[in-house]
Amino acid sequence: MTPLRPLTFALGLAAGLGAAGLSAGTITGTVQAEGPPGTSGEGGGGSYGSLRYKFAEKTDYSRMQDFVVNIDQPLPVAGPLPVATVTQRDVSFDPRLLVVAVGTKVRWPNADTIYHNVFSLSDAKPFDLGLYAKDDPKVPELTFDQPGQVDVFCGIHSKMHCIILVLPNSYFAKVNSHKPYVIRDVPAGTYRLKAWHERLVPVVKTVTVPAEGEVKVDFTLSLSALPHY
Repeated sequence: MTPLRPLTFALGLAAGLGAAGLSAGTITGTVQAEGPPGTSGEGGGGSYGSLRYKFAEKTDYSRMQDFVVNIDQPLPVAGPLPVATVTQRDVSFDPRLLVVAVGTKVRWPNADTIYHNVFSLSDAKPFDLGLYAKDDPKVPELTFDQPGQVDVFCGIHSKMHCIILVLPNSYFAKVNSHKPYVIRDVPAGTYRLKAWHERLVPVVKTVTVPAEGEVKVDFTLSLSALPHY
């Protein structure tokens, strides 16, 4: 027997209790972002008054969207996973960020009257759905069976991009900056809790979930953890 097996058994038992509504708590809190060191305000510093920068992107870190908070370790899934959908609409993917538990099936309908070619080179799920149109009789489906970030593109339209964030379990929440997130029915125990954003350095904290009630964990994500040269 390996040393990890008792822990695996305990987590499985805890998940079963959580699914039954016993010995399960709630994780809540907020997530916010900080801009690069030495910058402040919308756009990250500098003057945007020149016509040269008329169309330059200005990032307001206080209003960033699509943070994800999740338990970052394998846990048994309680019940069947719902089928998710990413629609090609108006030459974009909708939603741009889809968060799913490992093992989730995703449908890829084309709602445009032009062709698209959906593909990914990501290690977690490389695929190519080929060229297909709105009126094709069969909508492509894929099962995402490995955790990781899957960046998806269209082989025809270079600005089409979406992310499928495949997580090791169903205990996650998607939230915008400064808004409260809630992860309910978490089996009592101690876990790695991770906050993620595609443009910032992830933060991991240890959280102990009570058998009843809630525990509050706040996050601040930034670029400050990256090495400086």
